This record gives sequence, C-alpha cells and structure tokens, in this order.
Amino acid sequence: MKKMSAVTTALVSAAFLLLVACAPTAHVEKDQDTDFSRFKTYSWMDNVEKGGKNKVNSLAVTNIKNAVKEELEKEGWREVRNNPDVLIGYDVLVERSTRERNNPVYSQPFSRLYYNPYTRRYGTLFYPQRFMGYESDIYSTREGTITVSMVDLKTDKVVWQGWSTDEVNSSNLTRKEIQSGVKSIFRKFDVAKN
Repeated sequence: MKKMSAVTTALVSAAFLLLVACAPTAHVEKDQDTDFSRFKTYSWMDNVEKGGKNKVNSLAVTNIKNAVKEELEKEGWREVRNNPDVLIGYDVLVERSTRERNNPVYSQPFSRLYYNPYTRRYGTLFYPQRFMGYESDIYSTREGTITVSMVDLKTDKVVWQGWSTDEVNSSNLTRKEIQSGVKSIFRKFDVAKN
C-alpha cells in the first residue's frame, strides 16, 4: 500500500511540474516607493482603440476583465465605480515571430563481427549510438502578449505592470490563453505586497 501511495505522489508531482512548465512566462515591474497595502479598490481605465490590426475584440476584452477580476478578488480587491484606489488598464498584442528549435542528432548504433584466432570463434563488437551535435530548425509562430497596468489615481503614475508572452494559435486569443496569461502574471502579484 505504501508503494502505491509513493507512486501516486510521484505521478501527481510530475503532472504539477508539467503544468507549471507549460505556463507562459510572466514579468512584473513595480514602483518601489509605493505602499501597496493602501490599495483595495480598482476601476477600469478606458482603452482607446485606434482601429489598427491589433484591435482587441469585445469577447477578448470580457475574458481579460473577468480573468483579472478573479485574480484580484483572491487578493481581497473589489471593483468600484467611484473613487477607486487604482485604475487598471490592459493591452493585447499578437505578432508573428520566429523561433529556433534545436534537436539532438545521434549516430546509428551498429555492430561488427570479428574472428578470434586463439579461440577459433566469431564474436560481436557493439558500438552504441553517439551524440553528433544539434540540428537547428527555424519556424514561424505567433506570440501573444498580455499586459496589465495599475495607475495610482492620486499620483497619476503607473505603479505596477505585469506582462506575459506565449505562443498562440491565431491572431485572436482564446479564453484559455487569456486566463493562463493573466494567472501567470498574478502569480507574481505578491511582489506588490509590503
């Protein structure tokens, strides 16, 4: 029974590490002089769309706002319409990019026969595969970047900003991609606490 629980624990740990490894990378910057403990309410700033090709569709806007709201509620923040502590803005950018993938190359294992005149027998020498180097492959991809910014309403300056970049499948981010990006940003939100 103890063996079974150890195997189960190892499998759960491996699955968790795989999920964390697949999460998009996130980066956070904050104003060192700001006391974040005084912030508990927020409101959304109006995003002015310029009608370019990076215009965010309304479904993506709703998904971003819901994902950010969910993460901030976990921290005890609430959305208000009047007199918020901070204004929150977001930005989404999907652009074409290229990536390089390096794959290891190994030689084929082989064996050869030899004759031993002292024993008058044939023997086999086995040569295992050897590492030969890397084969580079450059491929095109799309990268989606979600940026969330907080502006102190009293000083009118950006006090916290987080962004996450990951490969995406199309020019529009899916709800799952948005939630994954926002969660990875807010995993680092604890740096804002004093």
